[in-house]
Amino acid sequence: MSNGDVFVGEMIGTAILILFGAGVCAAVTLRYSKARASGWVVIAFGWGFGVLAGAYTAAPLSGGHLNPAVTLGIAVDTGEWGQVWVYVLGQFAGAMLGAVLCYLTYFAQFRANVRETGTTEGTADEPVPTVGVFATIPEIRNPVANLMTEVIATVGLVLPVLAFGLTEGLGESGTLVLIVALLVVGIGLSLGGPTGYAINPARDLGPRIVHSVLPIPDKGTSDWGYAWIPVAGPLIGGTLAGLVYNAAF
Repeated sequence: MSNGDVFVGEMIGTAILILFGAGVCAAVTLRYSKARASGWVVIAFGWGFGVLAGAYTAAPLSGGHLNPAVTLGIAVDTGEWGQVWVYVLGQFAGAMLGAVLCYLTYFAQFRANVRETGTTEGTADEPVPTVGVFATIPEIRNPVANLMTEVIATVGLVLPVLAFGLTEGLGESGTLVLIVALLVVGIGLSLGGPTGYAINPARDLGPRIVHSVLPIPDKGTSDWGYAWIPVAGPLIGGTLAGLVYNAAF
């Protein structure tokens, strides 16, 4: 695969992933969405379908990594580092593009997500926080625990992804991406409670940057104090998964 194909494939695929993923977060959390408060299961499946659509789209061009942690795990296992930077650049560019597309899709809802006054209690109705649409926020802010969660969850993603490659029938039947998408749903349902399961540095950092610059009314903080954890945790997890896979398989 040429560098151009890899970059374009990863950019398009990751943009689709974030459009679906951030889109379901917007659908569930923004005040005037028809899907408001539909819950965590909806979010987990929305992200899983994002992986499904994005990876199937990118696969012919780049293999559909869509995640620097996956790319890193593969490189650690195989020792092939030449195109890692191309994959990562495409993933971050796509994540930022997908975040912008999500904003445009929910433009009216973001504009309406403002502080309201004149409630029956005479106090201001706080706007719904918007950084959670684009990036992850821990339920309990504990850096050590949050980092550990992201490391474990990312190993739970990358190690099975590497192992799936040993099952030739998955690739031949075209169901490999479907199985990975279901894996992401499972991680969300089982391991997503503490931190929101970034498990992908591009998925978190790219949209967080976009959130910081978008003209969203009453958007609040982009929570940069936490931003290093969903980057470092998945990178550590991807490295560990690659090392374990190389040693065990």
